[in-house]
Amino acid sequence: MSNTINNTNYNFPNQTSVYKGKVREVYNINNEILVMIASDRLSAFDVIMPKQIPFKGQILNQIASKMMEATKDIVPNWIIAIPDPNVAIGHMCTPFKVEMVIRGYLSGHAAREYKAGKRLLCGVTMPEGMKENDKFPTPIITPSTKADNGAHDEDISKENILAKGIVSKEDYEVLEKYTRALFNKGTEIAAERGLILVDTKYEFGKTKDGKIVLIDEIHTPDSSRYFYADGYQERQNRGETQKQLSKEFVRQWLIANGFQGLEGQVIPEMNEEKINEISDRYIELYEKITGETFLKSDVSNIAERIEKNVLAFLNK
Repeated sequence: MSNTINNTNYNFPNQTSVYKGKVREVYNINNEILVMIASDRLSAFDVIMPKQIPFKGQILNQIASKMMEATKDIVPNWIIAIPDPNVAIGHMCTPFKVEMVIRGYLSGHAAREYKAGKRLLCGVTMPEGMKENDKFPTPIITPSTKADNGAHDEDISKENILAKGIVSKEDYEVLEKYTRALFNKGTEIAAERGLILVDTKYEFGKTKDGKIVLIDEIHTPDSSRYFYADGYQERQNRGETQKQLSKEFVRQWLIANGFQGLEGQVIPEMNEEKINEISDRYIELYEKITGETFLKSDVSNIAERIEKNVLAFLNK
């Protein structure tokens, strides 16, 4: 699709390496700054779908950059500039090998574990007598190890993280403090939009001068789960499913069409109508989460546009 960005193959000045993730491609410039390009690839069940979604990369990049701007007074982040709708440029950091997952409600993975009879998740006790999507008395932090090579991340307790030396005690306390501060702010922002921030994940890194900063995406529909606040309690009282704002709608469509990323399963065909529908849903997510109208960028030649804007920044 000419109006989307899939794989990129740039050669920027002083480029030393390139890392290609499921959705983002990261160019290392002189081991000092990183150029992170948000592609239009769609990943679900840790599998990259064969077709791209128009404007998805722009949406994720712009939500993350707006949320980092809104939280930079409470937690420092890696961003230097946003030279293009699909691009973030920031300081090179050494990432911590844990994802800080924080949950305000018994949903998703936590609810599945709870339903299976478990009351301990990542070393944190979950209260008895809860039902799916109930609010925790206090948000719980349930870290996961950052898996390499696209493997599934795995639950881990704070105690194990410290015992294995994955993160030092001093640094982990900062990660915990930052995680709670970001979740509190994200909860406030969501409430202003008529939403509930249910759960999310944050990733952190350390700059060359030893400063801990927030990296990657934040409060996007790919990294977070939102409920609509209006009618939440009524739906809980009646035992109904909550109205969600996340990419869960993609997963549900795939499941309904016989795909959950398991061996031997075939990815269902996404026709043009389905692709445009997913794109429209992502635009709706953007507008609901940010409270702003989405402005579509020029997609006549995205690859060329990105290269031009990145070079203009690097050549400053």
